[in-house]
Amino acid sequence: MTSNSTLAAGTDPKTTPKERAVPAPTVLPQVQAPQRVAPADARELSKRFLLRLEELDEGTSEYQYVRNTLIEMNLSLVRYVARRFASRRESMEDVLQVGTIGLIKAIDRYDASRDVEFTTLAVPYIQGEIKRFFRDTTWSVRVPRRLQELRIDLARAREELECEGVHEPTAADLATHLDLTEEEVAEGLVASNGYDSDSIDRPIQAAGGKQQAGLVADLIGTEDPALALAEDVQALKPHLADLDERDRTLLQLRFGAEMTQAEIGQELGLSQMHVSRLLSRACATLRKGLLES
Repeated sequence: MTSNSTLAAGTDPKTTPKERAVPAPTVLPQVQAPQRVAPADARELSKRFLLRLEELDEGTSEYQYVRNTLIEMNLSLVRYVARRFASRRESMEDVLQVGTIGLIKAIDRYDASRDVEFTTLAVPYIQGEIKRFFRDTTWSVRVPRRLQELRIDLARAREELECEGVHEPTAADLATHLDLTEEEVAEGLVASNGYDSDSIDRPIQAAGGKQQAGLVADLIGTEDPALALAEDVQALKPHLADLDERDRTLLQLRFGAEMTQAEIGQELGLSQMHVSRLLSRACATLRKGLLES
C-alpha cells in the first residue's frame, strides 16, 4: 500500500526507482568575459560547457549562450594555430575568421561520450579550415615583374608579326623580332600561361588541333583525403616511440583493437578508472609533443 506521504509528493506509485531517476543538469558558472579566460581555465570550463550543451535543445536561449561562450573561450586556440601561418601574405584577420569556422564546427560535432579531449578534435578542424582557405585563395607560383613585362612585349610582337604575314610566329621569330634569346622567349611564353584561364570542362585537344574524347577536368588530379591523416601518422610516430611499452599497449588496444576501457582493464588486470587515467596521460603527452613540433 502506498503511503500518504508518497502520494502527497506527487510520485506515481507505478514507476520504478530507475524511471524516476533523472540526472541533474550540469551547473555552469557565469563567465563575464569569456575571451579573457586563461587557456588552462578555458580547458576545464569547456568540459563543463560541452556537457551542458549536449543536454540542451538547439535554438533555446541557453543553448546559444553556452555555444557562444564556448566559442569565445577557445578563440585563444584559434590564435595559437593561426600563428603557424603568420609568414603568409594573407591578412591575419582573415586567417582568424576562417580558423573560427573550424572551431565552431568542432564544437558542434564534439561528442563527450567518446572520452576525447576537446583540443584533440578542435586543432585539426581549425588547421584544416585554414589550409583549405590558402588552397582556394592563393596562387602556387608568383610571376616576377620582368616576366609580366615580357608577356606584354610578346603579345605586341605577335600582333606585329601577324600583320606582316607570319600567321603562327615561332619562338625563334619572336626572339629575332625582340632581339632576345629563344630561352628568354620560351620562359616568357610559359609565364604567359598563368594569365589566361579556361574552362576545365572543355574537350581535350590532341596534337594538330584534333579533339579527343574526354574533358580537361579528367586529367586534373585531386587531393587525396587520406593525405592529411598520413601526415599526422608520420608526425605521431616519434612521439609514440618515446612512450613506455605499457602506454603503447594501451593505445593499441584502445584505438587499434577498439576495445573499451573496461575490456582493456580485464585484459591487463587493471581497473577501468586506472585505464582511463593512463590513456588520458598518454594522449596528453602525445598532444603536447605534436603541438610543440
